[in-house]
Amino acid sequence: MSLHPKISAVTTRIIDRSRPFRVAYLTRLETARHQGVHRTALACTNLAHGFAAFPANDKLLLKQQKSPSVAIVSAYNDMLSAHQPFERFPQVIKDAVRAAGAVAQFAGGVPAMCDGVTQGQPGMELSLFSRDTIAMATAIALSHNMFDAAVYLGVCDKIVPGLLIGALHFGHLPAVFIPAGPMTSGMSNPEKARIRQLYAQGKVGREALLEAEAQSYHGAGTCTFYGTANSNQMLMEVMGLHLPGAAFITPNTPLRDALTAAAARRAVEISAQGKSYIPVGHVVDEKSIVNAVIALLATGGSTNHTLHLVAIAKAAGIVIDWDDFDALSAVVPLVARIYPNGDADVNHFHAAGGTGFVIRELLDAGLLHDDVTTVLGKGLRTHCTEPFLEAQSVVWRPAPKVSGDSNVLRPAAEPFSADGGMRLLSGNLGRAVVKVSAVKQQHRIVEAPAIVFDSQEAFMLAYKAGKLDRDFVAVVRLQGPRANGMPELHALTPALGSLQDAGRHVALVTDGRMSGASGKVPAAIHVSPEVLAGGPLGRVRSGDIIRLDAQAGVLQALVPDAQWATRTIEASDLSANQVGMGRELFAMFRSSVSAAEEGAATFALPPPLHLPEESDNPLAVPEDQSSSDEDTLIQK
Repeated sequence: MSLHPKISAVTTRIIDRSRPFRVAYLTRLETARHQGVHRTALACTNLAHGFAAFPANDKLLLKQQKSPSVAIVSAYNDMLSAHQPFERFPQVIKDAVRAAGAVAQFAGGVPAMCDGVTQGQPGMELSLFSRDTIAMATAIALSHNMFDAAVYLGVCDKIVPGLLIGALHFGHLPAVFIPAGPMTSGMSNPEKARIRQLYAQGKVGREALLEAEAQSYHGAGTCTFYGTANSNQMLMEVMGLHLPGAAFITPNTPLRDALTAAAARRAVEISAQGKSYIPVGHVVDEKSIVNAVIALLATGGSTNHTLHLVAIAKAAGIVIDWDDFDALSAVVPLVARIYPNGDADVNHFHAAGGTGFVIRELLDAGLLHDDVTTVLGKGLRTHCTEPFLEAQSVVWRPAPKVSGDSNVLRPAAEPFSADGGMRLLSGNLGRAVVKVSAVKQQHRIVEAPAIVFDSQEAFMLAYKAGKLDRDFVAVVRLQGPRANGMPELHALTPALGSLQDAGRHVALVTDGRMSGASGKVPAAIHVSPEVLAGGPLGRVRSGDIIRLDAQAGVLQALVPDAQWATRTIEASDLSANQVGMGRELFAMFRSSVSAAEEGAATFALPPPLHLPEESDNPLAVPEDQSSSDEDTLIQK
């Protein structure tokens, strides 16, 4: 089927808007490629330092300077359940690369913090900025000029975006992303949500809550709900940065290890010395970014990616904005329901057909670009598969033609809803996004008095004191990246949910984040500009009537224009958010961060380069170097 005209139009708009920046990016990529990551560029002393600790045979290969050297960049730590399995991966990768006639070195580790641990704590104010810190740590790992390709080990919220942003700043290097997989299913999501609300209402104690949480998060692997971490994995699949179907294979299993080894071998094959040179800066282009937005919308993924995808695109010289998300959401059907947009977890989603099913359905419906480059070569259709283990090796078979559970996964022709459930809101309060895929129709329009809070702690104090048993819109301001690092406000979800269940009309409006765990309560988030940047949310006073209309895309304070124009932004003391828990080290991030709609990033687009028309695509991959190896990788 031909590509949907709206998707074609949005893609063309992005290409046109991005051209001077993308050309600059590709030109620098080509320059770096010719300057070389080749170890011949290093002085003998430099090179000797680089392989001093290597085993003799690996050292010989590097001395000869002919075999590819693969960097391993890992987010391993054993506090994060999702990243603990990476402890074993480097040796699996080194063995596989060595068997392929190349060498692999652990190039560097990057920080990996867990939003689940820091939620509602001061450390959460470092969370968003950890993304750009990870990108910088990735750059440091690759800065030794020793490597011809890289593999990246990461799963969770800011970690995969940070790794990819770092990788794109070394866009001439091929990149394969290797996930760890989700933990096995624990307590059901509806039961977990029920106990959280009972705790918020004071009907069960901390002991019962902790036991429920321990049953939910019980072992190695990613949390199984469809938040930012698992949205990351969906996007790596549809952008062609994983081997097909790698995202949701559980850790510490033979298939997981075999996929890790296969990914390492593929990194060798797509290096400049391999048979199919595929730099990551060619894999991530305007069409693959559009594909990522579409997959996010089609599966009800995390709203955090209205920040992260913008920043990832920026790293590749591509400019996208929330209008693009909104336009695509209008034509992309919702084909998956995974908690918090349904009851199922990602293991159920994988069993029902998983990523291969989603990609094939969207391609067949004309809703994805097939003419993209992936780590397998040309064309996304080779990723409409799922992996299996045969004789201790990975084989790929076509994704199921029929969903294994229509309550979890549906064909594009019979979706859960006709649109992607993410909307752009605008009005005199600024621009914001709202995710409505889990919000019932009767709750998508709220018009009620504002109650203004300057922190989530102030909201919770009012809730616990019984002061919020009424219709209201919670305006939680001074939560943007400049103010306090834009922490997620998950602590508000159970309280707001219980009030809505009690029949109250409630909503949230904030310049902070609510992310992938946002659910049934309408939440206008990432309000931009934020208050500390002069955003009009700072003009709101308690008692003002706020209209949040997710159907019409309206976010408005119903205050007379003349009165609104005279309002000032009240001064606030933010000193408590600037010190302690390492926050003073991140002052430079708060002072230089861009607006939420610009990715909340601390780095800029590449300076635009204006080249003659014939040079507008200076870095097309030669045809003889970009062929797909699907015959050897995919069992048809």
